[in-house]
Amino acid sequence: MGIDGVWFLAVAALASFLASALVTRLLCGHGLGLRHIIDEPNERSLHQTPVPRTGGIGLLAGIVLVAGVSAGLGGLPAGWPWIGAALALVGGVSFLDDRAEVPRRWRLGAHVGAAALLMVGGLWWADLDLPWTHWELPATLALPLTGFYVIWMINLYNFMDGMDGFAGGMTVLGFGALAVLGWRAGDLAYATLAVIPAAAGGGFLTSNFPPARIFLGDVGSSALGLLAAGLSLLGAQRGLFPLWVAWLAFSPFIVDATWTLVRRLLRGERLWLAHRSHHYQRLVLAGWGHRKTVLRSYILMAASAATAVAGARMPASDQALLLASWVGIYVLIHLKVGLVERAAPRGRG
Repeated sequence: MGIDGVWFLAVAALASFLASALVTRLLCGHGLGLRHIIDEPNERSLHQTPVPRTGGIGLLAGIVLVAGVSAGLGGLPAGWPWIGAALALVGGVSFLDDRAEVPRRWRLGAHVGAAALLMVGGLWWADLDLPWTHWELPATLALPLTGFYVIWMINLYNFMDGMDGFAGGMTVLGFGALAVLGWRAGDLAYATLAVIPAAAGGGFLTSNFPPARIFLGDVGSSALGLLAAGLSLLGAQRGLFPLWVAWLAFSPFIVDATWTLVRRLLRGERLWLAHRSHHYQRLVLAGWGHRKTVLRSYILMAASAATAVAGARMPASDQALLLASWVGIYVLIHLKVGLVERAAPRGRG
């Protein structure tokens, strides 16, 4: 990649950051005619006062504006229109849900439609490529697995967007890792497509870092989940990394959301109801608060992103050891959360 490529990436990142930061700041003051979209605190919330939940519009403004210009200059990879169409579908129904709650079947239909658009565009979970095995998936298995993966990523990002600065940090570091992987492989088009949401997430954080002045809302969190799924599938399709590398980069969200879902399922809880049983929620309620919890989470996110980038070029034996180490780390984190809860003063949370 030449100096022109580096400048293109830098300009795209800066423009996305500034556009996202500016529009998000306007929305903090209930600008742009969206005064009524407010997140009111309830018994399941971690915040105490009403907060605008239109930050996702500011973040998407940075993404869509810069991606559109980049596409016009021929700077995005083939397949981006399908990701863009899926993003429009998910973002549209999520915006309606933020304004006035829409039926769950409508949201699920939009998520299924988005997964279908990605697959029509050639983005499939085509193989199981792990350090210790490689298995080409038959179409009868690849179809449902891809659909499930896309739908789960959309929803888990939404589930994990419940603490000041949390989803924004994951966006910067997770998509940042994908951008580095593309840049290192010499794929400027993919690196550009990945750096745009990473930089937009940074712009959003200027108003969302604790204490947050604005939240993403469903339009932001669902859109980011869709982009995480689409860009991970696109990177694997282009041979930049195996899919597990992207999973590792976003593992702070994937592991917490999946662990919590399975735990609630085994307890017979109604999965569609709001709750406060994610690890990050439990730490906030145990007395850590938003700032301490999110700063510790950034360390975890940075470590997972860095090891994902490094792991993509490791020998298979080292990759297997890396993944085993991360399994151990997440087990220790789960145990640590329990210890923090037990040490918290009674009556807290």
